[in-house]
Amino acid sequence: MNAIHSNSDCYFTMNRIDFADLQVFLNVVRCRSFKLAAIELGLTPSAVSHAIRRLETRLGARLLNRTSRAVSATALGIDLAERLAGGFDTIGAALETLNAPGSGRFGELRINVFSDAAHQLIAPILPLFVMRCAEVRLTIVVDERPVDITAEGFDAGMRYGHLVPEDMIAVPLTGPQRWIVVASPAYLHQHGTPETPAELKQHTCIQLLLGNNAGFRWEFGAGEQAFSMSVPGLITIKDTATTITAAKAGIGLAYVLESRVASELAEGSLVSVLNSWASPGEPFHIYYSSRRYVHPALREFINIVRQHNGLQSLPAINNPTES
Repeated sequence: MNAIHSNSDCYFTMNRIDFADLQVFLNVVRCRSFKLAAIELGLTPSAVSHAIRRLETRLGARLLNRTSRAVSATALGIDLAERLAGGFDTIGAALETLNAPGSGRFGELRINVFSDAAHQLIAPILPLFVMRCAEVRLTIVVDERPVDITAEGFDAGMRYGHLVPEDMIAVPLTGPQRWIVVASPAYLHQHGTPETPAELKQHTCIQLLLGNNAGFRWEFGAGEQAFSMSVPGLITIKDTATTITAAKAGIGLAYVLESRVASELAEGSLVSVLNSWASPGEPFHIYYSSRRYVHPALREFINIVRQHNGLQSLPAINNPTES
């Protein structure tokens, strides 16, 4: 009788626990921060704190150790998180494969991207994504610095293939890219057109600053003929859009992605030079932390971008290969 009473008490205790509180708990454990978990969930830090307090009160156990600087799971909290993660993965997979009307149109999607990806990949497909996933709250954060997407509460990030962290699942969004040198017709008329990279030493070049604030040596050629070099110039710009504007104004030669200046090349406001020395670049990739569960809206987002760039949609969810 006592055993039955104990099981009944356990049932009613668990029945009163809001599954949303369990999700909050998992996010806090993963982010190791109330603030980052709140950002990821679209809640206030106070709401996250109340959810954890509710959960600990109903379970009668301490799940998290809190200090002014860090949050970590207790041994019991770690055990609970591991058990819950499998359950939520199962729920997520079930929803992902449901194929019901609107099944991919819920929740929040947070993606961290660099500016070229935002301009080339996201801006053109936003109308279609909004139409297909009208109920999704989409947040795009443009950031040039290297970002730990898990720690900072993002569902996915965008980078060039060679910059994706090794522990992430990476999906190409475009084909290979090309880095080229461009200038305005006015600049070339006044200063001449360089025929080899060595001739850049007699020209004004707009310096490129990377996301980590390091200067970039312009790269030329491919394979065994590939090399990089420092180029002369007093103007350094970190933003691609500003670099393009400066090149169009005749300030100097610029080193950019060919796909990024496709419209300028087509209209003639910029001219590509040193074409035989163009440097191949990695495709744009989107990456996320786990193959086991992908938010349905993220999968829809990926497919829209891939289709827009001439790539096939991802294979069916029951196919483990994503390429």
